[in-house]
Amino acid sequence: MATQTFEDLEVWKRSCRQAVMVCRQMGECANFPLKDQMQRAAISVPSNIAEGHERDSKKDFIRFLRIAKGSNGELRTQLYLAAELNYLARETMRTMTAESKEIAAMLQGLIKALQRQETHTASPETPSLKTEN
Repeated sequence: MATQTFEDLEVWKRSCRQAVMVCRQMGECANFPLKDQMQRAAISVPSNIAEGHERDSKKDFIRFLRIAKGSNGELRTQLYLAAELNYLARETMRTMTAESKEIAAMLQGLIKALQRQETHTASPETPSLKTEN
């Protein structure tokens, strides 16, 4: 994981674009509670990726990636609701939920990669059982 900053992460870039799209699509929505919750969930995804990365701890980063993944799932549910309530066109909802699913997969992949690194880093080297004569 040779990223210098969170801005280097493709999942952060895509989740930022997703948040902008949600904010634009829901900008004129008359249902303020739904609009507000969707925008908050969408903005939470890249924000948690960034915050976790800035913590300089793999354990914290993984925790914040899980929070981002949860917010992403929350957003996807709200996209379905917005379409069902006719606040969002069905085709727009399908495009946005497909992107949300890809972001979720990217987050899960990053979590697993960090966990593997953490496991390799945390486990002490096994001492050699060979004896020198």
